[in-house]
Parts: sequence; C-alpha cells; structure tokens
Amino acid sequence: MTHAAPVAPPADLADNPVAASLRLLNRIGTLCWVEMRKIRHDRTELYTRAIQPALWLLIYGEVFTRVHAIPTPKGIPYLAYLAPGIMAQSALFIAIFYGIQIIWERDAGVLTKLMVTPTPRSALITGKAFASGVRSLVQGVVVLIIAALLGVSFTLNPLKIIFALVILAVGSAFFSCLSMSLAGVVVARDRLMGIGQAITMPLFFSSSALYPAKIMPGWLQVISRINPLSYEVEALRGLLIGTPTTMWLDVLVLVGATIASITCAALLLPRLANR
Repeated sequence: MTHAAPVAPPADLADNPVAASLRLLNRIGTLCWVEMRKIRHDRTELYTRAIQPALWLLIYGEVFTRVHAIPTPKGIPYLAYLAPGIMAQSALFIAIFYGIQIIWERDAGVLTKLMVTPTPRSALITGKAFASGVRSLVQGVVVLIIAALLGVSFTLNPLKIIFALVILAVGSAFFSCLSMSLAGVVVARDRLMGIGQAITMPLFFSSSALYPAKIMPGWLQVISRINPLSYEVEALRGLLIGTPTTMWLDVLVLVGATIASITCAALLLPRLANR
C-alpha cells in the first residue's frame, strides 16, 4: 500500500515576515491614534506652547535683525535665518519632557497594562514619538505663520515645506525618545525634570539655531557637530530659506539618531515599568 507524501502545512501567519510587519504597523498605528486623541481632547498645551516661539521671533529676532550682530549667509535677514532654528527649538522644548508622561503612565498603572499585551515595546515607544512629532508640527506651523507675518520669505515649493515639517517631526521624535530613555534610567519625575532642564539649553545654544557654527569657539564647534539639533536646523534652513547644506547627511543623522533612540528607549522600558 502506497502512502502519499505528506503535504507541508501552510506557513503560520505568525511566522510570515510580511504579516508580522503589517501587524506591527497596525499596532503602531493604533497607539498613534490613541496619542492623537489625547492631543485632541487637551489643546491647551498646544496654544500655550506657541507663546514662547512667538516671543523669540518678535523680540530676539527683531532686535538682532536691527543690530546686525550675527553674520548670515548670502545676506539673508537674521529673522529669516532664525525662524527655522526657533521651529526646532519649540519642538525640542516639547519633546525633551515627554518622558514625564510615560512616568505618569507608570504611576497610574497604564504602562503595566500595555507591557503585558503582545505589542512590541518598540511599537509603544514609536507611538509616543509620533505624538511628539504631531505636536511639533503644530508649533512649526505657528512659527511659519508668525515669521511670514513679520516679512520672512519662505520657499513657495509645497514639497519642500512638507519635507521640512517631516524633518521637524523626526527631530521631535528623536528628542522625545531621548527623554523616554532618560526616564528609564532615572525612573522618577522630579529627577527627569531636573535633567531635562539641565540639558535643554545646552542642546539649544550648542546648535546652530541662533548663530552659524563658524563663529563659535573651536570646542563649541566640535559639540555642535555631534548635536543632532544642528542637523535638524540646517535641514530646515536648506528647505525653507535655501541656505547651502548637505541634506543627505542631515537626514541620515536624524533618522539614524531616531532609530537608535527608539531602540534604547524600548530596551529601558521594562526597567521603568518594573519600578
């Protein structure tokens, strides 16, 4: 009696890389939607956060435009040179304290519930990074509108404007993941608040947000070259006002730093959840 050769069972859906990738994207999308709903139901922070970049442009930008104290490339008005830097600054100031939210979720028991689901830790972090990016987009649009009202001439190419907003969101995602990584180390809101305040201004002033790196002291230029905020600012300037920049390098540094920070925050998330 002959026996038919056994037929190999169909590949399990869970073992299918394509299906696994789609499932991961679906979970990230769900978490992104949850974070978006939080923003929708509490818009006060978005409005109040818009005050600070407006003051930087109206006061700092107008004053230094008049005194001509800071050299700008190609004779670009200082206010136009400053606007992309203030966009990046406003996103940084929002994102760098994002770890406080995840500590609050730990204290409220929300993080523990999320950790027992099959959702990968990287998806949890990516969803929160996305929310930070959306908040930065709102701030970026506010800065663009205020700067335009003050007479700044930005590019009229919609693709460049959209790409600039994407760069802004990626930069915000990096700094939010940096904040969540710090939360996994310090595990306490008070400590994280102090560290956030301690590193925010050095990150800002050691970048090229306010002035070209070439006028910095040599040691500060070295720090500026390893500061991701500098690459974000240079990419924004290149897209919005046409200053020369190495766009591929700016994008490579930002994307690489964001992927590394998501990985780091995901690895430290269990440490935060178990405290």
